Amino acid sequence: MHNQNDMGHYRWKGRRWLVAGFACLWGWAFAQAQAQAAPVTVSLDWDKIVAVSKANVSIQACIEPPMRRGYPIHDRLFKALRDLKPDYARLQPWHPYPRLAVAELHPPKDGKTFWDFTLLDPIVEDFMLAVEGRPVVVNFGAIPAWMFKTQAPDRIPDDPDEIAWDYSINPEFTDFDSTVRLFAQYQARLAGWYLNGGFRDEFDQWHESGHRYSNIAYWEILNEPDFEHGLSPRQVTQLYDAVVTEVRKVAPSMKFMGPAMAKATSKPEYFTYFLDPKNHQPGIPIDAVSYHFYFEAESDETPDVMQHTIFQQADKLLTAAAYIDSIRRHFSPHTKTAINELGTILPFPAAAKLPYSIPDSYWNLSGAMWAYLYGHLAAIGIDMIHGSELIDYPGQVPSATLVDWETGQPNARYWVLKLLRDNFGPGDRLLAPRSVEEYSGPDPGAQVYAQGFISPQGERKVLLVNKRNKALALRIPGAAGGDLQKVDQSTTTVERRALSSNALELPGLAVAVVTLGSADPN
Repeated sequence: MHNQNDMGHYRWKGRRWLVAGFACLWGWAFAQAQAQAAPVTVSLDWDKIVAVSKANVSIQACIEPPMRRGYPIHDRLFKALRDLKPDYARLQPWHPYPRLAVAELHPPKDGKTFWDFTLLDPIVEDFMLAVEGRPVVVNFGAIPAWMFKTQAPDRIPDDPDEIAWDYSINPEFTDFDSTVRLFAQYQARLAGWYLNGGFRDEFDQWHESGHRYSNIAYWEILNEPDFEHGLSPRQVTQLYDAVVTEVRKVAPSMKFMGPAMAKATSKPEYFTYFLDPKNHQPGIPIDAVSYHFYFEAESDETPDVMQHTIFQQADKLLTAAAYIDSIRRHFSPHTKTAINELGTILPFPAAAKLPYSIPDSYWNLSGAMWAYLYGHLAAIGIDMIHGSELIDYPGQVPSATLVDWETGQPNARYWVLKLLRDNFGPGDRLLAPRSVEEYSGPDPGAQVYAQGFISPQGERKVLLVNKRNKALALRIPGAAGGDLQKVDQSTTTVERRALSSNALELPGLAVAVVTLGSADPN
């Protein structure tokens, strides 16, 4: 047993150790802060090429009411699309707006059909004008509900702007083979309408459209069939083959894409089955495989927390993308890959009135994730990467929009997309990622992502992404005499300025492209 004096001695000794410990910790933190204040040197080996990019930066445009003529932001939406100048922009009439997405809402009966393009056509026409002849991907993936249901048909709102989430969802197939046949014929008639000037309906009556859109490069079949319809890999492949067979009758040279999977990171069995040619009918091409990815925040995540979790989820996509690409190379090496919905989603995506305000920093954080993924996906060999999506609003996943749903003005997510579209593309040579040892000071790898590119014209560029909401001082050898383009929380467009030195500051959550001024940056 210790006496009172002994206990006092130990208490004093403990205090001395505690004070010393705090002093050491404070000193370490101060040293870290001092070191962090010094510029971080981003050193890249410009002679070490690891890949040649095939990646096209593009955009997903899901048809929604604000895209209709006469709506307040209609013109600004299509101006944003036109200014981006994307190749392979994806147009997708989506099932929650059946009057905007489905051209035959009722089955033919008693010699009469119910084909109606009155609301759909103006949006398609404006989309085609905005892309100015560039190649596009079209996806009329919504299956008309009457093709698979025997019970009372789904409610079709009289108001075309009303959201009907339950339309064509979770079908009860009474005869799947019949659904396959009907949907394939429906798709072929849509192809005739937009490619060949019209089609003959179920009673052999001609419907004239006048449309001959030769820039439709890919006809994409189905949309998120694992989520919307709960289809198995075999059913997905059966539907794909049937549609390809019918559409090729009216468009023999068309290329096809599918199956636009929703849960690519957790369902590799769909890709193993779909990409294996032996599971398809003879002669059916698999021109491109497609899938989607969205970062989905938890309901209690603050923006401060999201800046960490968003990139962890992004890394999960990269692991899945590399695995899917290995499946593609094994079974179907000539097939291209499109991640044609890529974005972020905050909690309560379908709430008509958001229970929170979306902070301005969120749009920059979402753009930072997009740029981070672009660099990595280009290195993997992905062919098309689509920012999602042109317009969304409360009730319809507002956190995924690329423009302000009230003003139509592009947000930071859009400007990051444009920054990448204007600076990178197929033919760029990608440098090996830099190692931790190539930085001076403490490892900033958790905060900054840097990827070097050499353009086909020989320009040397560095893509920079600040993954944290705090500024970072950088030094880029060879930057002096070049220029900086960036999107950050203070910009309302892509800001551009000349660089007079190798030093620059990268604001919190900023995305930047540095074009080097020196021919020898090493």
